[in-house]
Amino acid sequence: MAESKLLLLRARPAEKYLISFVPMTLTRVLTALVLMPLAIVIVLFGSTAMVAIAVSVLTVLALWEYFALGDAIGHRAYRLWTTACSLLLIAQQWRVTKPFAYVVVASFTDQPKTPGLSAQAAAASQRIATVYSPGSLILLFVLGLTTLTLFTRRPLVESLPAAGISSSALLLVAFPLSFAVPLHGYRLGGPRLLLFALATTWAADTVAYFVGRSLGRHPLAPKISPKKTWEGSMGGLVGSLLIAYAFHFWIFIPLPHLFAMAFLGNIAGQMGDLLESACKRSAGVKDSGGLLPGHGGILDRIDALILCIPVIWYYLVLVNPPTV
Repeated sequence: MAESKLLLLRARPAEKYLISFVPMTLTRVLTALVLMPLAIVIVLFGSTAMVAIAVSVLTVLALWEYFALGDAIGHRAYRLWTTACSLLLIAQQWRVTKPFAYVVVASFTDQPKTPGLSAQAAAASQRIATVYSPGSLILLFVLGLTTLTLFTRRPLVESLPAAGISSSALLLVAFPLSFAVPLHGYRLGGPRLLLFALATTWAADTVAYFVGRSLGRHPLAPKISPKKTWEGSMGGLVGSLLIAYAFHFWIFIPLPHLFAMAFLGNIAGQMGDLLESACKRSAGVKDSGGLLPGHGGILDRIDALILCIPVIWYYLVLVNPPTV
């Protein structure tokens, strides 16, 4: 270690770049080579329940890194309550991908023989839609937050920071990331569509990293992330579009729609990346954690996915692109 530091001090600028860049890049690549196949296997060959479990693990790890960022600026979250509600939210997202037997049976039963059954089915549907809506979970979260604020032994001066960091953790991390579950359970090729979201983000991150390192000259958001450049951003966008073109041989959605999803997902992903950078800069840290060598923490690895996945999900639901 001492010898490498001595070499770095004595080296010329170009040599310093190589001495620091090559080992870091190699570590980054090796970590990705371990994690990417695991993610691909879970997405393509695992059930939606298995994906929900994987998302739960990632969410818990990401939340605790986010809580640590809050601790760094003196904002202590209600960790257990926020984590519990986040896991309930993921369970909700998984449950709505499965048919509700009572509603299905009631809807298709011979109506003349059972008067009022259609009204019962409609009422059951409304109850189910209410119970399993994200709004119900957020209301439960707020009620619990209120209870903790009123009856906790924490000083009152901590009430607002604790509520703020807890709420932002649920809304900025757990809620958007939970859409990976319904995307995997999507009726037409859900696993491939989730892999599409992952691949476009991975390609964008990789291309942006190397293009930004080699060609980057114009800062993208110097106050938030000084190393990010417009050249890297554009390179990442091209990487996402190339992945969309490659996937059109495998996903039976017209290419223009795949390009649109890749474009919107990339923009959302870059916004998520900058949002996480802003949180880290606010906390005065470089990485959200150290769990992943060469990448930092879990949040550093999934920051772009957090917003990319729900944007692709809503595109599918709202636009409803035709199949070819």
